[in-house]
Amino acid sequence: MPEPTFSIIVPTYNRPDQLATCLQGLAQLDYARARFEVIVVDDASDTSPQHAVAPFRQQLDVHLLVQAHGGPAAARNAGAGVARGRYLAFTDDDCTPAADWLQALESRFAQTPYHAIGGPMLNAYPDNAYAVASQLILDLMFAHCNADPDQARFLASNNLAMPADGFRAIGGFDAAHFPIAAGEDRDICERWLEGGYGIIYAPEVRVFHAHRLTLGSFWRQHLNRGRAVVWIHQARQARGATGFAEEGPVGETLGRAVRALWQGRRRQPPVLAALLVVWRAAHTAGFVGEWLGTRR
Repeated sequence: MPEPTFSIIVPTYNRPDQLATCLQGLAQLDYARARFEVIVVDDASDTSPQHAVAPFRQQLDVHLLVQAHGGPAAARNAGAGVARGRYLAFTDDDCTPAADWLQALESRFAQTPYHAIGGPMLNAYPDNAYAVASQLILDLMFAHCNADPDQARFLASNNLAMPADGFRAIGGFDAAHFPIAAGEDRDICERWLEGGYGIIYAPEVRVFHAHRLTLGSFWRQHLNRGRAVVWIHQARQARGATGFAEEGPVGETLGRAVRALWQGRRRQPPVLAALLVVWRAAHTAGFVGEWLGTRR
């Protein structure tokens, strides 16, 4: 079979309904079916997602891999290991790319074929305050790291594409230091830049994230991201680099978030402002707890 332009890699774990929605979105991509494949990597779910994948075999060139439970970074590497596409496009099982996702990526790669390219992750649940708060936090991250979109420094792993050869040259995702979904995207972006490649943040490359959060899951999400700051530091040390991932004091970061909240005139600003305080508390608790654990 001819080599596809894109290999779309989707890690999944215990979310068959979300995976089916993701595959439905991929089946509706406005892009020639012969030019992309979909590789779903099951991270040892309690129940096989085969029943979620099967209905799409007539609509997509879709493959299902199963790995021992090792986290999304390991799952993405497993998918990349069998991918035939010139470019690897990563998204998650609770995400739905826009219909023109691959078209937008192809247009960008035509101009800069050796860069990593990605764009915004858009909240699909604007009625969920926790999801809105997480979206605001990610927007701040993008604004901080990608002030110059053509010399960007960060892309989220659920909307990230890069040349397959470059991905393999830098060793893919670091599954050893990042066993869960936290920090592995920051790490691969740093190593990509260290390898001499560039990153482009493309606003037209859109993915919708359908993740309803509760107070508990919101806390755990940002607790783990605080822990990931330590993992990024350890990964840097392992390759001879130094410094922490976190940039700027906690108060300054929180201040920027609150200003962005009020300037954006979002709904329920007092609730969201309170959640920003929860975010910083969870992030700090995760960092301190993980750092003390490493010291012990």
